[in-house]
Amino acid sequence: MKKKLFGLLTVLLVFVLAACGGSSDSTSAGEEGTASDEIQELTIKFAHVVSENTPKHQGGLAMKEYIEEHSGGKIKVEIYPNSSLFGDQDEYQNLVANNIQFIAPDVTKFVGHNPQFNVPALPFLFDNDEAAIAFWDGEKGKEILNSLESDGVIGLYMWPNGGKHITNNERPLVTPEDFNGLKFRTQGGQVLEELYTTLGAGSESIPFSELYTALDQGVVDGQENTFSNIESKKFDEVQDYMSVMNHTRVDYAIFTNTTFWNSMNDATKEIVQAGVEEGTRVAREESQKLNAAAYEIIKERGETEIIELTPEQIEVFRQVLEPIYEEFESAIGADIIEAARAANEEYGNATE
Repeated sequence: MKKKLFGLLTVLLVFVLAACGGSSDSTSAGEEGTASDEIQELTIKFAHVVSENTPKHQGGLAMKEYIEEHSGGKIKVEIYPNSSLFGDQDEYQNLVANNIQFIAPDVTKFVGHNPQFNVPALPFLFDNDEAAIAFWDGEKGKEILNSLESDGVIGLYMWPNGGKHITNNERPLVTPEDFNGLKFRTQGGQVLEELYTTLGAGSESIPFSELYTALDQGVVDGQENTFSNIESKKFDEVQDYMSVMNHTRVDYAIFTNTTFWNSMNDATKEIVQAGVEEGTRVAREESQKLNAAAYEIIKERGETEIIELTPEQIEVFRQVLEPIYEEFESAIGADIIEAARAANEEYGNATE
């Protein structure tokens, strides 16, 4: 009788422990996920290096709003702009460590991991955002975004910031010869370095958060960036000339880490994924709007002389820089370059 009673108590104890173990359906970012269909309670951190009035930040806000609303407030999204949490130099390491759950860096910052991230730096490859988006949403673009999985990092979507233009403090830049002897800040990478070397100029990689001071103090003569980044960071205050070129691009991508991503149950991941997609939609829409508005603000401020290069002047630069494609074809891949050119052929020359 005692044995039967002991056995019955043992069974009851197992049921009680199982019930207690399955009662919690919340987790913090990076903990083990749960099989429950209940939405987990999470705090998600998203860090970036640019200002609030940029396509990236607007996409982040849309992502935050969607996730918090559709999770009934169970998921909180904290956004840290202006390198206020982590900057260019340490955001990737902190993503890998799951200290933050999302970053959206310029993809050319990853050329040290994979030279195929040099695609936006190839001169005059994409005419507009539509062509660049078509490439990154295609098979070859997704292959590049997924190439960091060995680090535990997942690339989700490209967020465009647009074509870049060049500012400097020395003289109007109209011909390739005008670049001779000048020094420019770039995001880094082999292709951008070679681009400026071909033009007879030097280049230096400087964190974005330090760029205004570097320009003001003459550490470099100039820099290349989108209208929205030039205007929002007021680079025109410390630069005398701006050449409108659209020669290379700033394309961001939103990245997460596998520790966080795999910690979510299906119900939670569905909301977060949809939030990322909503942020992507808004970031892509805002890119052209904000760049156009920023260009008008730069004109109105009148701090810098604007040189709008003609198609004929652009063609001279295109011919001078064309050898870069042959030099980097093996590192980037002929198939990647072909896919990018095919996307531009189909979607390029559309209205910016």
